[in-house]
Amino acid sequence: MSNCPVCGKPMMFWEKNQKWWCKTCKQYRQTQPVMQPAQQAVQQSAGQVAAHQAVNAALTGIWAQNNYKIRKKVLALTNQYWIQDSQERTLGYAKQKAFKLKEDIRIFTDETMKTELFKIKQQEILDIWMTCAVTDSRTNQVLGYVKRKVLSSMWARSEWEIFDRFKNLIGGIYENKTSGAIRRWMPGGSLVPIKTQLTLNNYPVADINQQFKMVGDVWDINCIQVPPYFDRRVLLACALLMGMIERQQR
Repeated sequence: MSNCPVCGKPMMFWEKNQKWWCKTCKQYRQTQPVMQPAQQAVQQSAGQVAAHQAVNAALTGIWAQNNYKIRKKVLALTNQYWIQDSQERTLGYAKQKAFKLKEDIRIFTDETMKTELFKIKQQEILDIWMTCAVTDSRTNQVLGYVKRKVLSSMWARSEWEIFDRFKNLIGGIYENKTSGAIRRWMPGGSLVPIKTQLTLNNYPVADINQQFKMVGDVWDINCIQVPPYFDRRVLLACALLMGMIERQQR
């Protein structure tokens, strides 16, 4: 039942001639009938749900790809990186804050930094292991945690532990021992690209390999074997941290 746009009284719809009839005005109405507030609320709510589902589907697609690139912005005062797909299209932009007590890295859709996608936040100021939560910015849901193994990363090879959102250890990212030692102890070793592998439950599922570049910093991420339960944003967070944190400490 809808209301007449002239008198506001209820009208009846006649399926035979596909018209609305107002018994008060005794007229057919050709115009679009006025919707009751409840009907408008239902349609608006349905539209909002559909829009929300569409956004979720689009973002899920972005973070379900098999190949990514992490590319550093050259000639920038602070560490700034783009997350790109295999076609080098920008999916996200991250800028490391200067003069911070603890890391709080936000990933946005682009350099305007208007729409935040996810964040990497260090849990404690005095945490030398730098345990960071990776969180979806829209839902505020923790996707997982990453923790740097500081002593190993300083003296032997890059190592990061990976935890699920309940803080259960599920894997890690480990650099090749030989290349790790060469990079740290051989003259000119800092020019050797970092080659690491993500393992989950002791099974290798992804590679994070830095390209050799005299200027700039580019990382190739192949995660075709990553299982569906593991959110790739945790992997991308680790790659960003390796670029921003470990490189500047050598």
